Amino acid sequence: MTALTNQDRSPATERAAEPVRHVAIIMDGNGRWATSRGLPRTEGHRRGVEAVRDTIQAAIDLNIRTVTLFGFSSENWTRPADEIDMLFGLFRGYVRRDIEKLHEAGVRVKVIGRRAGLPDDIRDLIDEVETKTAANRVLQVVFAFNYGGRDEIARAAAALAVKAVAGEIAASDIDEGFIADHLDTAALPDPDLIIRTSGEMRLSNFLLWQCAYAEFVFLPVLWPDFGRADLETAIDLFRSRSRRYGGVKARESA
Repeated sequence: MTALTNQDRSPATERAAEPVRHVAIIMDGNGRWATSRGLPRTEGHRRGVEAVRDTIQAAIDLNIRTVTLFGFSSENWTRPADEIDMLFGLFRGYVRRDIEKLHEAGVRVKVIGRRAGLPDDIRDLIDEVETKTAANRVLQVVFAFNYGGRDEIARAAAALAVKAVAGEIAASDIDEGFIADHLDTAALPDPDLIIRTSGEMRLSNFLLWQCAYAEFVFLPVLWPDFGRADLETAIDLFRSRSRRYGGVKARESA
């Protein structure tokens, strides 16, 4: 078969070839999944962990480079104490059970969010898994844990203010690049695609700075039921769109 040249490529072909480097997912619907089945909310969260495992494997299979998963928001502290304890317990169990499998599969794990206020053993686990998997390159999995987009931006602004007061930088030096370099996601590409499950259509304080030119896909599936087919559906929708980044595509301006 003759390879397509740039002149031969149709817009549909170009979109089909559009790389999806970074997919970010708001994992929503665990509680509703459980309630609809007459089960305790905790069971929905447990089943949600299985969906995390399936999604990571699907991302590897689909050659996605980075997946960010919104696991625990800075607003989730308002939930009942027993549910928070259970969520922390699931995180502990997931890391302890899966760290070797993730490492062997070439997965690098990073955790973003505010570390202050987390239990000491959770912080130790985060340090352990990040250190152990730091050199892996097959897939980067980012867990947003105790994370809020506004809090992240505020912490970045505070860090820049400290440097300005100390004379390390001038106020006039601060631009978009400086701010991005002080976010939790400084070493990461911005997401190409943000998926939210459960049918809700909002960001819920997730990656507010980074999502400036991301495509959004809202799926009705509840997170515990999310699988590879749903990820592929979202990617197909992403590739059906024309990304202009504020400009105009060459063919449209011709």
